[in-house]
Amino acid sequence: MNKKIGFFLILTFLFIGIIGCSQTGNTNNQGQENQTNAPSANENNEKNGTSGIDKSQIMTWTSYDVGSAGYVQAAAVANAITKETGINIRIMPSGTSVGRLTPLKSGQAKYGLLSDEVFFASEGLYEFANYEWGPQDLRVLLQPPSPTVLAVTKESGIKTPADLKGKKIAWVQASPSLYVKTEALLAFANLTWDDVEKIEVPSHGDALNGLIEGRIDAAIATPTVSKIYELENSPQGLHWLEFPEDDVEGWKRVQEITPWVSYNEYTDGGAGIEEGGTRDFPATRYPQVVTYANQSADEVYELMKYIDETYDLYKDVDPVMHNWEMEKSGRPKASAPFHEGSIRYLKEIGIWTEEDDAWNEHQIERTKTLQDAWNKAVELATDEGISSKDFPEFWLKIREEALK
Repeated sequence: MNKKIGFFLILTFLFIGIIGCSQTGNTNNQGQENQTNAPSANENNEKNGTSGIDKSQIMTWTSYDVGSAGYVQAAAVANAITKETGINIRIMPSGTSVGRLTPLKSGQAKYGLLSDEVFFASEGLYEFANYEWGPQDLRVLLQPPSPTVLAVTKESGIKTPADLKGKKIAWVQASPSLYVKTEALLAFANLTWDDVEKIEVPSHGDALNGLIEGRIDAAIATPTVSKIYELENSPQGLHWLEFPEDDVEGWKRVQEITPWVSYNEYTDGGAGIEEGGTRDFPATRYPQVVTYANQSADEVYELMKYIDETYDLYKDVDPVMHNWEMEKSGRPKASAPFHEGSIRYLKEIGIWTEEDDAWNEHQIERTKTLQDAWNKAVELATDEGISSKDFPEFWLKIREEALK
């Protein structure tokens, strides 16, 4: 596929996504008692005598905002599937985690192309630790790796993760996705927030500006962001921290905090990286293709098959699309258990292993434990008259006890 065609495909789905969003209307959050039953894929499919994809219906996906990398990737994959199969896919973009998950919970959308909020929603954390949400019964189809690295200034003298001790590290307010991943990468070197100088900033953009201006020594970033090119050419200079794969204990500590972050041999270039160079970088999972556990296994299997078989149609739309290869995106560890329909396809093409099965069963049991704890918390809170304001703290104590 040449660049002009790829660009045309992106523009086409930008238009479709915007139209789809405008037609959707507002979605109200539903109570926790509906979380496992609201999004069902089966009713329309059963009317057509199949539990696979009903091609007469529009399939709706949620994604990050128009213009984001997640939206571009969603549009590329959706367009390839539409071209090959005739399935009409509408993309519903949103700038917030709750905005991307609410349509899945209510049944307005079947699939979400999400990121770290998959873990937070599955675990009932942060914005999902309230009466309206709690642990969601989500399942992963695919999870392409995406670099999530600590950029540091040359001026800081930081060469390795261990050198972060005592340095000024960005802590982005109201962004659990960023500060939890930063916490995990500190843990690689057996450090915590108490071992560094935490610099609170209002946004990720301000964190990167802080690097350029010398107010901050280290912040989460990706090599292709424009601000990182500015840092490379600034008096502060740019250095990338690397996280070697053979540091087993370091990676164990990272995955205790962020199970979905894993080692990645990065080869996609960017600021401060020589052409053809490779780096030992951590990778988050973005965008993660997810649905609810009760989605039809046959439909999920069929969608997986289409994503795989149309790969050649979308692989050149963006430099990172090679991460959608099943060998890279179809393996644990993940933010939530894999869907049974996804596992069926991954086994069929020889990717899924017995070890993966064991990991998945463990995660499903964890999900059940959290949901049982949630039901207990809601019941106790109701009996004790716990307010909505006080409930998250009440729930987190019960959650911590349940996971011991």
